[in-house]
Amino acid sequence: MKSDMKTDNYEKTVSDWQERFLSMDLEKLLHKLPEIRDEGACLSLVHFGQKCGIEKSTGKIVPLDGQEALSLWAKFNIYTLFWYCTDPAYPAGKWVPFKSLKGASPFAPAYQKTVLDVFSRTFAGQTEALAGACRKLGGKKLPHGDIGYELPAFDCMPVRFLFWDADDEFPAQSNILFDKNATDLIHVESIVTIASEGISRLAKEAELPIKGDRFVQN
Repeated sequence: MKSDMKTDNYEKTVSDWQERFLSMDLEKLLHKLPEIRDEGACLSLVHFGQKCGIEKSTGKIVPLDGQEALSLWAKFNIYTLFWYCTDPAYPAGKWVPFKSLKGASPFAPAYQKTVLDVFSRTFAGQTEALAGACRKLGGKKLPHGDIGYELPAFDCMPVRFLFWDADDEFPAQSNILFDKNATDLIHVESIVTIASEGISRLAKEAELPIKGDRFVQN
């Protein structure tokens, strides 16, 4: 029931954001986020390797190029990126865990349970599958962890996924790093859904079931 309530809340939130999009100044939006492409009837951008279209007349977000339906998380992430991105927003070039982001500390315990623990459990014993999924999503290999890749959540927002597999002493562990100024681009709650969407996309590419108590169901 709780998962259903969370999903219902996100469906309403996404519907509200769709209406809010219609009030946005598209010229300013294109200036703030050069990765957005104006394709006539819609805007487009790529989120974790999936090309998405935003209809100018309705604000609806749809998959492009024959790709699969978008999750609630993906839609929420796109709308809030559009709304909260500052002009200009500069990366700090310093990578930090979620709890170190501005305004994130109150959410850190829930983030550990519903994001990092899920990441660790899903890919425990599956390092090759994880590495392959990262490559499919355009990841850049990093010299960190048993598996470490930097993935483009958006062109303006790379995210680092780090994973250490279980051994005789410790269970599988993981971390996800963000640029220190990530909350200048997007609301802190969207950082959680960006991480969750990344894990979901990696699991799908790896053909693995998600394990653990997820933040919210698709």
